[in-house]
Amino acid sequence: MIQRIVLFKLKDEYCNDAARAEFVERTRKDLGSLDRVRSVTVGAPADEASEASWDIAITVHFDSMEDVKAYIPDPAHRAYVDGYAMPRVEVRKAWNFEI
Repeated sequence: MIQRIVLFKLKDEYCNDAARAEFVERTRKDLGSLDRVRSVTVGAPADEASEASWDIAITVHFDSMEDVKAYIPDPAHRAYVDGYAMPRVEVRKAWNFEI
């Protein structure tokens, strides 16, 4: 199984509790409905130290790296990333781990 971890630092105008909550719910809805995604968890910072660096943490589970490679260009994923997430994001980091 592959665990993909993505961290977002939001643009200043989206660094508030309401905007983070909207981002979390939208991410769960959009990514959780994709075929190759086994599960998705999304969270906002739980403490000040975390909030100083990141605003949103996403963990997506896949069966294989082949599924990750197919997920990245998937039109529904691209619509979420390009149409919703990236206009709100200042910095994005992503890593894949075998678990």
